[in-house]
Amino acid sequence: MTTLAPFYPVVDSVAWVRRIVPAGVKLIQLRIKEGAADSIRGEIRDAVAICARHGAQLVVNDHWQLALAEGADFIHLGQTDLDGADLKAIRAKAVRLGISTHDHAELDRALSLQPDYVALGPIYPTTLKVMPWAPQGLERIGEWKRLIGARPLVTIGGITLERGPACLRAGADCVAMVSDVIRHPDPLARTAAWIEATKVAT
Repeated sequence: MTTLAPFYPVVDSVAWVRRIVPAGVKLIQLRIKEGAADSIRGEIRDAVAICARHGAQLVVNDHWQLALAEGADFIHLGQTDLDGADLKAIRAKAVRLGISTHDHAELDRALSLQPDYVALGPIYPTTLKVMPWAPQGLERIGEWKRLIGARPLVTIGGITLERGPACLRAGADCVAMVSDVIRHPDPLARTAAWIEATKVAT
């Protein structure tokens, strides 16, 4: 069974991987939304190397072909991204798969694909992007965990250092965040605080 570190920062460039992984991050997602394929592939390649040096797991969002080519540990796909992904190719390379869910229909679809982890969000209101779903809240975390069983549950959306431990206590195995690390005035101090807080919470 897949195990995940409880602290799961999501970053938008390899520069962030280079900056915070050496501080003790053991699980990180590289989510690059725009750019030429060659440039993105280079960032994934460098991120894979950095994570390998520091014993961290790299999750690549969306760019599954490049992730397979460069040997990433995980691929994370949203519901719409699943439509164009070659799941057989992903499984053939033994790359682990995480899938986003926001409601029961999406959870049913995700579980039918036997993912290595399920993500639930947004837990709290988020300013990062406009969401068509209402905040899920802590009670939904417990419900999702009961439905997915031993498979790891990742929570995301509006999660701050102050809110993260409550998500873990509610049933999440792992908390993901974007703004609370990369938009913090002192990202390295925030990273250290997150690592300590999730260590205590678990």
